[in-house]
Amino acid sequence: MDTAPTEREMEILKVLWEIEEGSVRDVHERLQKQSGLHFNTIQTQLRIMDEKELVAHRRQGRTFLYRPLCTREQVSSRFLHKVYDGAVSELVLNMLSSEKLNAKELLELESIIAQARQKKSRNRKKGK
Repeated sequence: MDTAPTEREMEILKVLWEIEEGSVRDVHERLQKQSGLHFNTIQTQLRIMDEKELVAHRRQGRTFLYRPLCTREQVSSRFLHKVYDGAVSELVLNMLSSEKLNAKELLELESIIAQARQKKSRNRKKGK
């Protein structure tokens, strides 16, 4: 992934991450209601994303099936390094201050952090 996905490319990637592989029609059906994008627009966008190596395609009969070449984690990591110079704490603080989180969401975040601590501790003990 040489370049960061644009906002529209991110919309398409989200669909492909969900369905793993799909045709232009599959992507269009999922995006059309929310974005109003036309079939030809999505087809052109997928062709550009293929050239940028964000997706790959294979032919099945007369249909191209597209699959993502990058994961959510890779895109998130690139964003973290590009915008926050890799400083996770700055990203989290920024998100916490800009989003309205309820008590349940905060508890979920605390649980995720606790799990990450435990995993890190286990990996340290194993020498990783």
